[in-house]
Amino acid sequence: MPSATPAAVRPPAVAGSFYPRDAATLGEAVDRLLNRADPRAIDGTLRALIVPHAGHVYSGPIAASAYAVLRRESPLPRCVALLGPSHFVSFAGVALPETDALATPLGVVPVDPFASTLVQGFGQVLRSERAHQREHSLEVQLPFLQRLLPAGFTVLPMLVGEATPAEVAEIVELLWERPGTLVLISTDLSHYLPAAEACEVDGRTCGIVTAGEVDQLEPQMACGQKPLAGLMLAARHREWITELLDLRNSSDTSGDPERVVGYGAFAVVERRRAHSEPGF
Repeated sequence: MPSATPAAVRPPAVAGSFYPRDAATLGEAVDRLLNRADPRAIDGTLRALIVPHAGHVYSGPIAASAYAVLRRESPLPRCVALLGPSHFVSFAGVALPETDALATPLGVVPVDPFASTLVQGFGQVLRSERAHQREHSLEVQLPFLQRLLPAGFTVLPMLVGEATPAEVAEIVELLWERPGTLVLISTDLSHYLPAAEACEVDGRTCGIVTAGEVDQLEPQMACGQKPLAGLMLAARHREWITELLDLRNSSDTSGDPERVVGYGAFAVVERRRAHSEPGF
């Protein structure tokens, strides 16, 4: 009897550049970032995280502020739906990979079978290995998840191309109906401004995100503006709030203060906004 066809696995594209290639070194580095993070406790039920996606030496401490919140959850999610921007390939809609799993130096993470349901249920969802082949915005999140979640967790890795906030929001809202699924949006904030200007711009962006003012979120404010806007719209539909966990830029971690990238970490929390709070 012939052996079964092995599952297709997407190999890591940025191991050795965005994060260490050696498994032991990578595991130790991620653990160190997590152990140094100490975000405040969230007030409500965690439903989504927003995290940056640069090299770990730059954005890792800010991303760790979000993942440290996840580490406090019980039970931990069994599936993480990752949505991020496509930096290299243009396409219409939202792209899942054609592979059955994603690899990092820490091991292989299965793609959840629910991916097929998304493709069948939404006209804007497609499969594209080309879109995922070089992309780092989702890959850099995997080592954090691999160090935090029990073995056997799955992912739904989605790159957002030309898609409207409503097209992304309806996917997010369906995912929120699945028990044990956490939504994770991958985005950096401002790009290549002097540090003082970046602080001003990113502070304004954070105000828009936490107020839920999705119509005010402009593309230059966040490279993952499209997935972020979809999440914000979905959260507005449910009257949930978004809390800021951390806000820094690359000059705060390991970079030139004359040309920085902004990084923010946020949590979407199932807790209805009081009528006195702005944004709705």
